[in-house]
Amino acid sequence: MTATAPLDSASQPLLSPHDRPLPLYTVAELRALEKAAEAALPAHTLMARAGAAAARFLADRATHDGSSAEHRPIWIVAGPGNNGGDALVAAAELHRAGIAVEVFMPVEVKPDDARWALSVARASGVPISAAPPASFDAYGWLVDGMFGIGLARPLEGVFAQVAERLSERSRASGRVLALDVPSGLDSDTGNAVGPGAVVTATETITFIGAKPGLYTASGRDLAGAVTVAPIGLDVDLNTGATGPIRLNAPALFAPSFPARAHATHKGTFGSLAVVGGDTGMCGAPILAARAALYTGAGKVHVAFIGVGGPAYDPPHPELMLHSADALRLDTMDALAIGCGMGDTRRAAEALGRALRLDVPKLIDADALNLVAREAELAACVAARGMAGDACVLTPHPLEAARLLGCDAATIQQDRLAAARALATRFSSVIVLKGAGTVIAAPDGRVAINPTGSAALATGGTGDVLGGIIGALLAQRLPRYEAALAGAYLHGLAADTLTERGQGPAGLTAGELAPVVRELLNRLIYSRPA
Repeated sequence: MTATAPLDSASQPLLSPHDRPLPLYTVAELRALEKAAEAALPAHTLMARAGAAAARFLADRATHDGSSAEHRPIWIVAGPGNNGGDALVAAAELHRAGIAVEVFMPVEVKPDDARWALSVARASGVPISAAPPASFDAYGWLVDGMFGIGLARPLEGVFAQVAERLSERSRASGRVLALDVPSGLDSDTGNAVGPGAVVTATETITFIGAKPGLYTASGRDLAGAVTVAPIGLDVDLNTGATGPIRLNAPALFAPSFPARAHATHKGTFGSLAVVGGDTGMCGAPILAARAALYTGAGKVHVAFIGVGGPAYDPPHPELMLHSADALRLDTMDALAIGCGMGDTRRAAEALGRALRLDVPKLIDADALNLVAREAELAACVAARGMAGDACVLTPHPLEAARLLGCDAATIQQDRLAAARALATRFSSVIVLKGAGTVIAAPDGRVAINPTGSAALATGGTGDVLGGIIGALLAQRLPRYEAALAGAYLHGLAADTLTERGQGPAGLTAGELAPVVRELLNRLIYSRPA
C-alpha cells in the first residue's frame, strides 16, 4: 500500500451556503483549480481531504440523528472514477472512527488517485461488496459516490438502477447524501445528463466550491440541502474572485439600499408608476403596486391603459390610480411596465412612449411579448441599454424563448446561457424566473437566486416581483442590485410563509408583500446606520 496522504480533516471547514454570496464554479473552473492545487500538494491530498470531509459530515449526522438510524450502518456506493475514490476514503475514515460502514463497488475504480483510495479502504478493513443489498432497510444513511462533475453520458446499467433505488429512498424517508453532485446531474446546468436516471439526494456535500447546477433547473430538487467543503484550497469563498457566477445573498445588494434617516420624506424614496391594466385586467398592476408600497417606494401610481379601472384601491387607498393619458410618466423616478397590459396596438404604443423616457424601467409580462413581437420595440430596449440606461427584463422561460426566437425547452437546457444571451441581445439586466432564478447583467455579472419554491407557482406572483423591483428602482438602487434584491426578497417571502404553514399549496400572490416588508426591515434596516 502507498503512503497515506495527510487527511488533516479537523482543519477543513464545512460551510453552509445560506446567506453567503458564494462563487459557483463551472466544470472548467473547477478543473483549473484542481490542476493548480495538485501541482502544489502531495499526491492524493485533495481526494484524502474530500473523503475526510464527507466522513466528518456523516459521522456528525450518524451520531446526532435522533432516531434509530444512528445505530445502523452507513451504505456507500462507489463508482469507477474519482468520485468513487472520495467515497472509499470516506468509508475508511468512518470505519476507523468505529462507525459501521459497507461499500458497494460494482466496478473497480480506475484512476490512480482512486486506486490509492481503494488500497486505503482495504487496509482499513472496510467491507467491500460487488453486489447491492436486496433492501436498504437495515441501513441508516445511504451515500451516492458514483459519479461527480466529470460525467459525460447518462447513467446506465447497475448505476442507473442504484440511482433509482437511492431516489426512492430519498423520497420515502430521506438520509441520502450525494458526494460533490448527485450522480447523473450536469453541475453546470442543473439538468440530467441525457435521458438517463439521476440521483435525488436529501443532502449534498460539494467539494472545493458550490456549482451552479446545484441551484437552478432541476438541481435544487435533486441536490437537497447543500454543504460546501472547500478542502483547504485557497479560494475566495465570499467574493468569488475567480469566476463571474455568484449565489445571490444580501451582501451583494444590501449596501445599495438608501438610508432611512429621520430627515427624509416620501420624495426621498421615489415615485413609481406601474403601467398596464388593459380593460378587464386591472388586478395585475394593482398587485404590483401594492407590492411596491410594501417595498418602501415613497409614492406609487397605477397608469391604466384601458377603460373601466377602479377609482381607488379600497385595501390601499395610498395608491394613486389614473388613466395612462392622465399621468405624466416623465415625472416618475421609475416605471414598471407590462402587468395586465395586453397585446393590442394601444399597448404597443404605450410601451413605445414609455421606452423613450429617461427613467429606469422594469419590463414584464405582456410588455415582454410585445418586445419579442415588434422589432422596433426590441431595438429601443437595446438602445436604452447601450446608452447606459439598461432596462430590467423579468421573463419566465416561455417569454424568454419568444425574446430569443427559440422554445422554452431550449431555454431550460441551459438557463445561465439563456440569461446571458438575453442580457447581451437587449443590453439589459435579465431576471430569468423559474427554479433557481438567474440574474444576468450586460457587463457579465451573473447570480443564481437560492430563495423561492413551488409556493410561487400561482397567478400574480410575477406581478408582485415586478412591483418589488420597480419600487427598488424608484429608490435609486442600481439596476442589477435592484434585480438581485427583488428576486431574493420575493423568494424568501414565499419560503417564510411556507415555514409558517401557509404554503406551498394555496399561497396567494397578495400574501407576499407584507412579508417582503418584514424581511426588508429585518435584513436591511435592523442594522445600525
